[in-house]
Amino acid sequence: MRIGILGGGQLGRMMSLSASAMGYETLSLDPNPNAPAAQVAPSIVASFDDIEAAKQLATRSDVITYEFENIDTAMIEAIHEKCPQGMDVLKATQHRLLEKQMIEAAGLRVAPYVPVRSVRDVFRAQDLLGLPLVIKTCRFGYDGKGQTVLRTEQDVHAFVDQFKEDEYVAEAWLPFKKEISVIVTRGLRETTTFPISENIHRNNILHVSIVPARVSEDVSEDARHVALQLADYIGLVGTLAVELFVMEDGSLYINELAPRPHNSGHYTMDACETSQFEQHIRAITGMSLGRTTLHTPVVMVNLLGEQMEELKPQNLPSNVKLHLYGKDEAKPGRKMGHLNVLGHSVEEALHTIEQLAIWKETVL
Repeated sequence: MRIGILGGGQLGRMMSLSASAMGYETLSLDPNPNAPAAQVAPSIVASFDDIEAAKQLATRSDVITYEFENIDTAMIEAIHEKCPQGMDVLKATQHRLLEKQMIEAAGLRVAPYVPVRSVRDVFRAQDLLGLPLVIKTCRFGYDGKGQTVLRTEQDVHAFVDQFKEDEYVAEAWLPFKKEISVIVTRGLRETTTFPISENIHRNNILHVSIVPARVSEDVSEDARHVALQLADYIGLVGTLAVELFVMEDGSLYINELAPRPHNSGHYTMDACETSQFEQHIRAITGMSLGRTTLHTPVVMVNLLGEQMEELKPQNLPSNVKLHLYGKDEAKPGRKMGHLNVLGHSVEEALHTIEQLAIWKETVL
């Protein structure tokens, strides 16, 4: 069987490596001939709106998946018979307002929100939600891009003065205690979740994922049930990352979704019986799902462009697993790889990271 992958970034690369270990061939589609996935398996060099290239991918593949959600839906529609993940979830997760409506329809909670399409809506959102609030573009937002926090009246007027016609959603600011995520995978016969990760961001980019998350058993179980309920409601095939806010009282609000393997699930590559990438491949090819047992506490830490000069692989201790993505240019804020740091405890793993001297400031 050959698996076609729309997108050739690091997720596509890690999918390809996992699929290859299972005996599958992969073929990616990406406009960059030296994309991370293209370095480990054959690729088609084409843009993400090239429908003819998508049809070629479908002709040469038995099943198709995607490694990011901002794909022209016309491409998926043209090859839908080869894509078991379907269209509905992809369309919803491409658009923040549709995503929130889908989550609410599943009976789950999101932060109070107001659609914004005009200056008038900005002031309406302020009246209904209060300050501070967050305004996000409905499309093409990731790692903090397309997001503006309005804390004061001055921030509101500054945003209005530079308002650009687009679709936005305004969200109430939630005073959350922690951010966590659940990676859930649904196959033909069963659904699994991976251990809950606790996520810490810097400059709106995921910095570390700590597993097991430092939350109560009740919160972990509630988060798992939220992910399972959502997966069943949407008829998920494959993998879904569910990012959640944990409030002071332990209640949960869904922040965002990603219908694919996710940065916060990279820890599974070295710390779990089955990785999120293997699990995803199992689901889309109709195999039974693997066990998700956590073998050891772990902290995943992202390596950004600004850390690459300080990284000395030969100096990494034996409990640190290095994963580099093969990107051709190390730009500040660009994810170049990650470390999975294993330990007898989360505290031991965090201490190891602090000793690596890759970061200019403390990790946490």
